[in-house]
Amino acid sequence: MSRLIALFFLLGLSHAGAVLADAQRVEKSYQLAMDKWALEMRIAASPEDRTKAWASRPDARPFAKDMWAAIGQSLDEEWALEPAAWFLRTTPGLLATNATGGTSPIFSKENEAIRKAVESHHLNSPKLIPVCYALASSPDPHSLAVLEKILATHPDPKTQGVAALGAAMQLKTLGDEADIMRKRLNYLRKAIIQSSDVELDGTTVAKLAEDELYIIRFLTKGRVAPDLVGVDSANRPLSLEANKGKVIVLLFWHSNVPDAKRVVEITTALETKFKGRPLAIMGVNNDALEKLRALQADGTVPWTNFSDPENKLAKEYRIGTWPLVYVLDGERKIHYAGAPGSFAELTAEALLGETKPAANESSDPEKK
Repeated sequence: MSRLIALFFLLGLSHAGAVLADAQRVEKSYQLAMDKWALEMRIAASPEDRTKAWASRPDARPFAKDMWAAIGQSLDEEWALEPAAWFLRTTPGLLATNATGGTSPIFSKENEAIRKAVESHHLNSPKLIPVCYALASSPDPHSLAVLEKILATHPDPKTQGVAALGAAMQLKTLGDEADIMRKRLNYLRKAIIQSSDVELDGTTVAKLAEDELYIIRFLTKGRVAPDLVGVDSANRPLSLEANKGKVIVLLFWHSNVPDAKRVVEITTALETKFKGRPLAIMGVNNDALEKLRALQADGTVPWTNFSDPENKLAKEYRIGTWPLVYVLDGERKIHYAGAPGSFAELTAEALLGETKPAANESSDPEKK
């Protein structure tokens, strides 16, 4: 009997190892596909080549489906946590358009299954840190509850600290009321005390927490956003201050974000909708200069962009989640910070309704 039990145990280990290898293969294949696409964009010489290269951007959906096939039946097993974190990071921006033109996340049920598995099987796992960091940038409101459970129950102080950082990052989407701010500050203090030296994607928790504290002080709703000064892809000077008096939609983005095509489409549609009105769309893009030039040269990206390949401007705004939009009024006061989409558009439209045309501008678009 003992030999039979040992055999079943070994077979189980063998199966888990094989499925983990499948999950790692999917992740590596996706990264290789993205690297290959980046090279194609870099070497595309003509507008036709650039358009063709942009259209060939790897679709993350089949990779996500393959990853789910590898891990979906094994979420109760600890080895699945790391690939599950990859799934949580990769899929939120993947959306489907319904018959009415609205959008919804394609993999919402799968992401919910991962959250439930963490709550049911892994709240005390020593391998939860990558999941905590993935949940920190998740757009699903249930992620906050999972992070707070990990924070309350996990035996490891460092894991608690990363969960506290994630919870603080989640809370900033709920508003700037005093009780929320107090909670955010308490979580950030816990993160710094307990997990300052933990590295997440090459950055320490201490640095990420400091960035969140900066956001609280300078980049929350009602604050005046810092000016940005830089150049566009043709090395022409740009600044936010030069657009004083206009509503500014400030988009931090790059061509590798999940569903980048949708980000480009909705931002272009926003520019078209408000053309002739006192609104400026300004991107901050950290692609290689050649790639940004290619996207703008053929009209794929028609709005103005700061070229920020070294992330200097993104660091001034402590950008941790991409893409991210700020909507600013004519005095650069922040009225919205979050994902691109309908909320950003509605905020911009409301501000435009309150913005008076400049003295040398006609209020009638037909006369411009």
